[in-house]
Amino acid sequence: MTARGTVTAVGFSGHQNLPLEGVAQITQEIAAYLGAVARPLVGLSSLAAGADQLFARTVLAAGGGLVAIVPCRDYLTTFSTPSDLASYHELLGLAERTRELDFPAPTEEAFFAAGRAVAEEADQLLAVWDGLPARGLGGTADVVAYADSLGKPVTVIWPAGLRR
Repeated sequence: MTARGTVTAVGFSGHQNLPLEGVAQITQEIAAYLGAVARPLVGLSSLAAGADQLFARTVLAAGGGLVAIVPCRDYLTTFSTPSDLASYHELLGLAERTRELDFPAPTEEAFFAAGRAVAEEADQLLAVWDGLPARGLGGTADVVAYADSLGKPVTVIWPAGLRR
Protein backbone atom coordinates (compact mmCIF):
# COMPACT_ATOMS: atom_id res chain seq x y z
CA MET A 1 0.00 0.00 0.00
CA THR A 2 1.35 3.43 -0.93
CA ALA A 3 0.58 6.94 0.23
CA ARG A 4 -2.10 7.08 -2.47
CA GLY A 5 -3.84 3.92 -1.30
CA THR A 6 -3.48 1.33 -4.00
CA VAL A 7 -1.71 3.34 -6.73
CA THR A 8 2.06 3.56 -6.94
CA ALA A 9 3.06 7.06 -8.11
CA VAL A 10 6.49 7.20 -9.74
CA GLY A 11 7.84 10.69 -10.33
CA PHE A 12 10.43 11.28 -12.99
CA SER A 13 13.25 13.68 -13.76
CA GLY A 14 15.83 13.29 -16.50
CA HIS A 15 18.09 14.95 -19.00
CA GLN A 16 16.65 16.37 -22.18
CA ASN A 17 19.77 15.73 -24.24
CA LEU A 18 20.59 12.04 -24.11
CA PRO A 19 23.53 10.60 -26.05
CA LEU A 20 22.05 8.45 -28.82
CA GLU A 21 24.25 5.50 -27.90
CA GLY A 22 22.68 5.35 -24.42
CA VAL A 23 18.98 5.60 -25.33
CA ALA A 24 18.32 1.87 -25.82
CA GLN A 25 19.93 0.92 -22.49
CA ILE A 26 18.20 3.77 -20.63
CA THR A 27 14.85 2.70 -22.08
CA GLN A 28 15.47 -0.92 -21.05
CA GLU A 29 16.42 0.14 -17.52
CA ILE A 30 13.31 2.34 -17.19
CA ALA A 31 11.16 -0.60 -18.35
CA ALA A 32 12.85 -2.97 -15.89
CA TYR A 33 12.36 -0.49 -13.04
CA LEU A 34 8.70 0.01 -13.87
CA GLY A 35 8.23 -3.74 -14.25
CA ALA A 36 9.14 -4.17 -10.59
CA VAL A 37 6.78 -1.43 -9.32
CA ALA A 38 3.53 -2.45 -7.64
CA ARG A 39 0.40 -1.99 -9.72
CA PRO A 40 -1.61 0.01 -10.48
CA LEU A 41 1.06 2.48 -11.55
CA VAL A 42 0.97 6.15 -12.46
CA GLY A 43 3.94 8.10 -13.81
CA LEU A 44 4.38 11.82 -13.16
CA SER A 45 6.38 13.81 -15.67
CA SER A 46 6.73 17.24 -17.29
CA LEU A 47 6.89 15.52 -20.69
CA ALA A 48 10.02 17.44 -21.68
CA ALA A 49 11.99 16.30 -24.71
CA GLY A 50 14.43 13.48 -24.09
CA ALA A 51 14.27 11.31 -20.99
CA ASP A 52 10.86 12.57 -19.80
CA GLN A 53 9.18 11.49 -23.01
CA LEU A 54 10.99 8.11 -22.93
CA PHE A 55 9.71 7.60 -19.39
CA ALA A 56 6.15 8.59 -20.29
CA ARG A 57 6.04 6.21 -23.25
CA THR A 58 7.46 3.40 -21.12
CA VAL A 59 4.86 4.01 -18.38
CA LEU A 60 2.08 3.78 -20.95
CA ALA A 61 3.60 0.66 -22.53
CA ALA A 62 3.68 -0.92 -19.05
CA GLY A 63 -0.05 -0.29 -18.66
CA GLY A 64 0.36 2.62 -16.30
CA GLY A 65 -1.39 5.96 -16.23
CA LEU A 66 0.28 9.27 -16.92
CA VAL A 67 0.07 12.58 -15.05
CA ALA A 68 1.56 15.63 -16.76
CA ILE A 69 2.97 18.45 -14.64
CA VAL A 70 3.32 21.35 -17.09
CA PRO A 71 5.75 24.00 -15.80
CA CYS A 72 4.15 27.06 -17.43
CA ARG A 73 1.54 28.39 -19.83
CA ASP A 74 4.00 28.95 -22.71
CA TYR A 75 5.74 25.56 -22.32
CA LEU A 76 5.31 24.76 -26.03
CA THR A 77 8.08 27.23 -26.87
CA THR A 78 10.67 25.04 -25.13
CA PHE A 79 10.49 22.28 -27.75
CA SER A 80 13.20 22.78 -30.35
CA THR A 81 12.17 20.15 -32.90
CA PRO A 82 8.81 19.44 -34.52
CA SER A 83 9.06 15.77 -33.50
CA ASP A 84 9.61 16.61 -29.81
CA LEU A 85 6.65 19.01 -29.91
CA ALA A 86 4.45 16.43 -31.66
CA SER A 87 5.45 13.83 -29.07
CA TYR A 88 4.59 16.28 -26.27
CA HIS A 89 1.12 16.90 -27.75
CA GLU A 90 0.54 13.17 -28.17
CA LEU A 91 1.60 12.32 -24.61
CA LEU A 92 -0.34 15.25 -23.17
CA GLY A 93 -3.42 13.88 -24.92
CA LEU A 94 -2.82 10.46 -23.34
CA ALA A 95 -2.39 11.83 -19.80
CA GLU A 96 -5.19 10.99 -17.40
CA ARG A 97 -4.57 14.24 -15.55
CA THR A 98 -2.73 17.47 -16.36
CA ARG A 99 -1.64 20.14 -13.91
CA GLU A 100 -0.33 23.40 -15.34
CA LEU A 101 1.66 25.53 -12.93
CA ASP A 102 0.94 29.25 -12.63
CA PHE A 103 3.99 30.59 -14.48
CA PRO A 104 3.39 32.62 -17.65
CA ALA A 105 6.60 31.65 -19.44
CA PRO A 106 9.42 29.09 -19.32
CA THR A 107 11.97 29.99 -16.66
CA GLU A 108 14.35 28.02 -14.48
CA GLU A 109 12.03 28.80 -11.56
CA ALA A 110 9.07 27.27 -13.44
CA PHE A 111 11.07 24.16 -14.30
CA PHE A 112 12.22 23.72 -10.69
CA ALA A 113 8.66 24.25 -9.43
CA ALA A 114 7.51 21.50 -11.79
CA GLY A 115 10.28 19.20 -10.57
CA ARG A 116 9.30 19.87 -6.96
CA ALA A 117 5.63 19.21 -7.76
CA VAL A 118 6.56 15.88 -9.37
CA ALA A 119 8.63 14.89 -6.32
CA GLU A 120 5.91 16.00 -3.89
CA GLU A 121 3.13 14.02 -5.64
CA ALA A 122 5.25 10.91 -6.13
CA ASP A 123 5.82 7.99 -3.79
CA GLN A 124 9.26 7.51 -5.33
CA LEU A 125 11.46 9.24 -7.89
CA LEU A 126 13.19 7.71 -10.89
CA ALA A 127 15.92 9.84 -12.48
CA VAL A 128 17.93 9.51 -15.66
CA TRP A 129 20.90 11.49 -14.38
CA ASP A 130 24.60 11.53 -15.10
CA GLY A 131 25.38 12.45 -11.48
CA LEU A 132 26.71 15.90 -12.36
CA PRO A 133 25.46 19.22 -10.99
CA ALA A 134 22.48 20.83 -12.72
CA ARG A 135 23.30 23.11 -15.66
CA GLY A 136 20.64 25.52 -14.44
CA LEU A 137 18.15 25.83 -11.59
CA GLY A 138 15.62 23.02 -11.76
CA GLY A 139 17.85 20.52 -13.52
CA THR A 140 17.78 16.83 -12.69
CA ALA A 141 20.36 17.19 -9.91
CA ASP A 142 18.15 19.75 -8.17
CA VAL A 143 15.05 17.56 -8.42
CA VAL A 144 16.94 14.52 -7.11
CA ALA A 145 18.23 16.55 -4.15
CA TYR A 146 14.74 17.88 -3.44
CA ALA A 147 13.14 14.41 -3.55
CA ASP A 148 15.89 13.16 -1.25
CA SER A 149 15.21 16.03 1.18
CA LEU A 150 11.56 14.89 1.29
CA GLY A 151 12.68 11.37 2.19
CA LYS A 152 11.39 9.93 -1.09
CA PRO A 153 13.19 6.86 -2.41
CA VAL A 154 15.30 7.88 -5.42
CA THR A 155 16.61 5.52 -8.09
CA VAL A 156 19.12 6.78 -10.65
CA ILE A 157 19.66 5.28 -14.07
CA TRP A 158 22.77 6.16 -16.06
CA PRO A 159 24.82 3.76 -18.19
CA ALA A 160 28.42 3.40 -17.02
CA GLY A 161 30.84 5.42 -19.13
CA LEU A 162 28.11 7.38 -20.95
CA ARG A 163 28.85 11.11 -21.30
CA ARG A 164 26.56 13.95 -22.30
